[in-house]
Amino acid sequence: MNTRETLKVNEKGHLEIGGADCVELAREFGTPLYVFDEAYIRRMMRVYRDTLEKEYAGNGLVLYASKAFSCEAVYRIARQERIGVDVVSGGELYTALKAGFPASKIYMHGNNKLDYELEEALDAGVGCIVADAYAEIDKIDREAKKRGRTQNILLRINPGVEAHTHAYIQTAKTDSKFGFSVADGTAEKITRYALSKKHVNLRGFHCHIGSQIFEKQSFVLAAEKCMDFAAEMKEKLGFVTEELNMGGGFGIWYTDEDKKISPEGYGEYLEALISAVKARALEKGLKLPYLLVEPGRSIVGEAGITLYTVGAVKEIPGVKKYVAIDGGMFDNPRYALYQAKYTPVLASRAGEAAAELVSIAGKCCESGDLIAVNVLLPKAETGDILAILSTGAYNYSMAMNYNRNLIPPCVLVREGKADYIVRPQTYEDLTRNDVVPDFLAQTDK
Repeated sequence: MNTRETLKVNEKGHLEIGGADCVELAREFGTPLYVFDEAYIRRMMRVYRDTLEKEYAGNGLVLYASKAFSCEAVYRIARQERIGVDVVSGGELYTALKAGFPASKIYMHGNNKLDYELEEALDAGVGCIVADAYAEIDKIDREAKKRGRTQNILLRINPGVEAHTHAYIQTAKTDSKFGFSVADGTAEKITRYALSKKHVNLRGFHCHIGSQIFEKQSFVLAAEKCMDFAAEMKEKLGFVTEELNMGGGFGIWYTDEDKKISPEGYGEYLEALISAVKARALEKGLKLPYLLVEPGRSIVGEAGITLYTVGAVKEIPGVKKYVAIDGGMFDNPRYALYQAKYTPVLASRAGEAAAELVSIAGKCCESGDLIAVNVLLPKAETGDILAILSTGAYNYSMAMNYNRNLIPPCVLVREGKADYIVRPQTYEDLTRNDVVPDFLAQTDK
């Protein structure tokens, strides 16, 4: 079991998160239930913010990558911790603004931003839009002209760094739906194009090399390549890069196959990236750009767990034992998508030793509805409370109503006390947008 301080086994033998007993949480709020430790989220935001202030003289901004987990409460925390956010849709932008987040510290992403999303971003006055297409630059230019101003943008580029991670989450290869390749010259071409627009102010470049990365050298190499490209654009076009956004992708602990990094350890990753930017700037005679990073998973991932109640237990002699839970792929589709691995803990008997090898199955009508396969647990019984660790990122944000299951609520824990940050769905929520057209209703007569 992960030994970070947000999780422990209490005197009752129950799992605790942030000082709250998981069995009591399940009893009060029901299951399935997403639970987040506020202190851990704040600590991670501060690690990145403080490292940037110390190692880079504060000449930059941490942006919380809100696709990892988006709700009003997390934006409120980010605002209080004096960091920015990045958003990738009109819905995330709307939520951040509704939470009172300052638009000037919002960066808008997306490889195919819809027209209305760009218009909403411009109307809100977002600080910067990360452009990812020629047509998008045209659209921004036209809409900014209508509003009588210019819009700051960055261009997403691919530096050609291959991070050692799952193929579906490698995003900086030449063959990618994101960005423009430095290697084949397309990054230079779109830079020239952006500079030709009167109502677009090109500030610099953005890159993101992937997710769940543990190798510091991947970030260092990406920073060096981006700075080399900045030097090339200065030499060829006279363009001075004012901003460099190095994205995110810092890996977290899911199972003991992953490296365990302390919160302060993530500061060391950022320090290595900063050192690379400084060294390359000195070598190439460049001014230090305003530096941005976009951690998301590493801020909320290990801060969150999901609680379930064990239902049916089914053993197939000589084959497998299934422990079924009251959730599944509708609240965590990551195993179904790319066989993501997790660590389960029997929260109601967390102090007991593992006794058997089981697979944890969800309640959806899909054979592939699994949460964990061939994992060790104490002997689970119907009614036990099961926790899946490190589910703070890309679980609630990817949840769905498959089989018309309800998306679970989220609670935030502060020093042992918990309250909703996302309320439970109801059947009325589920059917709110259903409509029976008149011609169909008349058939009943």
